[in-house]
Amino acid sequence: MQMVGPPLAAVLARTLGATLRVTLDGIAPLVPMWQARRPLIYVVWHGRILMMPWLNARLRASHGARAPRVLVSLSRDGELMTGFVRRFGLDVVRGSSSRGGGTAVRALAATLAAGEDVAIVPDGPRGPRETFQPGAVALAALTGTPIVPLAVAARPARRLATWDRFLVPFPFARCAAVFGEAMAVGRDADRERARDEMQRALTVVTATADRMVTS
Repeated sequence: MQMVGPPLAAVLARTLGATLRVTLDGIAPLVPMWQARRPLIYVVWHGRILMMPWLNARLRASHGARAPRVLVSLSRDGELMTGFVRRFGLDVVRGSSSRGGGTAVRALAATLAAGEDVAIVPDGPRGPRETFQPGAVALAALTGTPIVPLAVAARPARRLATWDRFLVPFPFARCAAVFGEAMAVGRDADRERARDEMQRALTVVTATADRMVTS
């Protein structure tokens, strides 16, 4: 995205998305929550985020999904990501565990209190890769909002030589989007145990998505 900029990246993602053969899994339990405007926290690994804004736009049109507010870091990469996701009708909250964390948590909590969804990359913005950081669990415990693990896989695809092994589907690839079970975190829950459970859940849906495009 640094090389092409957000406007062109969005055009390329839409063009690529139109060629993908997409299979959805785990949608049915979420539809009643979308209809009831029950807020949700979506989590997805950093390396799988490229097609997420496009996928959300597709689900809004076809299944009544909502547009989540996306937590984006205050870095230069975060600025580029902000421009990218806004071209798909998504708003952002700026901040991360290292910068602007308190302000971001308050903004996300207010978003959930208003009945809107949020999306968090739990291993971003710097990794370690596919290691679930505690922010999403803390937000879920604070607000009583369930966490939904989400993964996208594609084949054929290119994995970039970046810290997150960023996934870029090839045109006309098989693509799978898998939603896991909505998981609540009690206010008095053991946060470390809950984080481990979320790590496992997101790892499982990611592996499921990968199997769906290789079987």
